[in-house]
Amino acid sequence: MDFTELIIIAIGVSMDAFAVSICKGLSVCSIRPKHAGMTALWFGGFQALMPLAGYFLGVSFADFVSDVDHWIAFILLGIIGGNMIKESLGKEECCSVNPDFSFRTMLPMAVATSIDALAIGVSFAFLKVNIWSAVAVIGVTTALFSGAGVYIGNIFGNRYKSKAEFAGGFILIAMGLKILLEHTLL
Repeated sequence: MDFTELIIIAIGVSMDAFAVSICKGLSVCSIRPKHAGMTALWFGGFQALMPLAGYFLGVSFADFVSDVDHWIAFILLGIIGGNMIKESLGKEECCSVNPDFSFRTMLPMAVATSIDALAIGVSFAFLKVNIWSAVAVIGVTTALFSGAGVYIGNIFGNRYKSKAEFAGGFILIAMGLKILLEHTLL
């Protein structure tokens, strides 16, 4: 997997966190840099940590499934992307009006938005990706999108939340299809 593909996956995986960050931005009347910074650290940190955990989980059984690893990556990315698209087309959830950035609030959101990154990490184990550069790219990309999402949410509101989730889902499905085609056609 080259750097461009890694960036595309990082952007796709960061869209859930971006959408939630927009909601966090909606909840802040007077936005300050610390709001964006805290959101970026929480979401970027967990988006980096989860693929790392998934990678080590996947490495432990990668040798047993090496003949079908491209199918596993395709299925995992397809499921994650499909779920993101389904959520983007569903009923809009109201964002909280409480600008709460506490541990108790941010931890569940960071975990919830990074579950898909865990599955991406499992896929990386099958694809022999340099996990350290991958988690760095995913973490930084998500942090940047999340920090920007707080500001965007504060300015533009709920208008782009579902579009971001849809785009992220589409990107992940396309990357899964590309991986499958590379391994089956070559």
